[in-house]
Amino acid sequence: MCFLCFFVPHKQMKTVPLLSSFAVKCMPSVRGLFGETIEIPCKPFIQTENTMMIKWKYEKRDGSPQDLIVKSKDQDPLMTVPDAFKHRVSMAANSSLLLSGARLTDQGTFTCMVVTSANIFEHQIKLEVLKSPEGLEIFDKAEELEIGKLTKLGVCTAKNANPAADIMWLKNNQALVDDGKGVHASILITDQIRPHAFVQFLTAELVLFPTDSPETVELLVTPQDPLVEGDNMTLKCVADGNPAPTSFNFHLKGETIKVENKNAFTITNVTRDASGEYKCSLIDDRGLEASKNVTVNYLDINLRPSGRIEKLAGEALEVTLQIYSSAAHSVSWKKDNRILENEPKFPKIAYSDSGVYECEVALGPLSRKASFELVVQGAPVISSLSKHSSDDGKYKVLTCEAEGFPKPAVTWNINGTLITESPFSNGKIIQKFAVVPSENLTVQCTVSNKFGSDSKSIDVSHFFVMVTDTHVSRDQTKLVVGVVLGLLVATVLIGLAYWLYLKKSK
Repeated sequence: MCFLCFFVPHKQMKTVPLLSSFAVKCMPSVRGLFGETIEIPCKPFIQTENTMMIKWKYEKRDGSPQDLIVKSKDQDPLMTVPDAFKHRVSMAANSSLLLSGARLTDQGTFTCMVVTSANIFEHQIKLEVLKSPEGLEIFDKAEELEIGKLTKLGVCTAKNANPAADIMWLKNNQALVDDGKGVHASILITDQIRPHAFVQFLTAELVLFPTDSPETVELLVTPQDPLVEGDNMTLKCVADGNPAPTSFNFHLKGETIKVENKNAFTITNVTRDASGEYKCSLIDDRGLEASKNVTVNYLDINLRPSGRIEKLAGEALEVTLQIYSSAAHSVSWKKDNRILENEPKFPKIAYSDSGVYECEVALGPLSRKASFELVVQGAPVISSLSKHSSDDGKYKVLTCEAEGFPKPAVTWNINGTLITESPFSNGKIIQKFAVVPSENLTVQCTVSNKFGSDSKSIDVSHFFVMVTDTHVSRDQTKLVVGVVLGLLVATVLIGLAYWLYLKKSK
């Protein structure tokens, strides 16, 4: 239950900030709002050329007058205000007194004195400042209520309001009415806490005779969904009433357990068999009960095959995943830790199907995994035998690719150099072989294991050795040099013979 007290603004609070009234044999009054600027008029006098002076006075608490402001003809106003009105009073052009930041302590009688060349007039006005309460406070709150016993609930206080506010008590947003029986409210108003200030201090005391009996019961289950096998499940029964019941019956699938001085019961390490309807009720009123259906989530899987599976290439393999769960679930597959888009199927097994397959089934926080390793065996088969020249053109590179399991041995029918051999993975091996043929050859690659063997051949052409061309070029160079030298020798001999001939002729 929730009890609330609040104030109802007095009808006078709806008054506009400034209102004045005049009546026969009654002092005129002005009302204004707390904190606002209030204009106090100097009526019914009208300032004329004969007005010599206008003075505003304030009646102090002891009844003596206190000057506030004096305005002589053709002169600026002279301030004589006490500290309480300092910087807050001024005179308007129509001789009205302007009071800013109105306070509750400003309430009292103000006098406007007008001095003319022929007479002196005085006009008294009563000022009333209207203010809402500063706030509501509840004291002496009752910690608990006893059924059948008249009990004071608390005291609600509204301070510094003018005029006094009306206090109303609410229970569950419904107004409580003083019926003299179950509800009794008393109001104490103390005026003039500070004499002459008219500060209103209002309290309202509420006394209840509680007779609330439980009307509704609610059963709460924790943890909330999803509840899974192995969890501890707590049933909590909550009832209204004042005071609320603290002892309950818990009905656990045909078994009734009485719990006193607490409203909860815990079942540890629940299983799927704990799913079903649970109830709780009041001990003294079993007809007032609450129920809730509880589902304990579970997840089991069975994957076939499992472990290490050896199959021959070309055979079929059936994979079956059975799932037993309490609700919708998700399934994912991986091969060698790489996600597969679909469930694996093997109508005709290939060497590339070798690997470790893992499935994961998830249901909320529950997760189950299972796996199997597929090993594909069989006689090796050469899938490719190719050739190409090396980058420098000095030798031929032969590449032999084969599949089989266990790992096949690779042999060549000619001498050469093994360049590289790839790691054996998923039944596949690749070997590169270098040869320098001196003539046209037929090269054969053979792969074999315990299940059989396979061979393939490839023709390789011999190289035109660049060294032969080099020797030819050198011989040609020698021939040219020899011819040149021969010509030189012949020229020398001819010249020598001609010289001898000339010498003999002389």
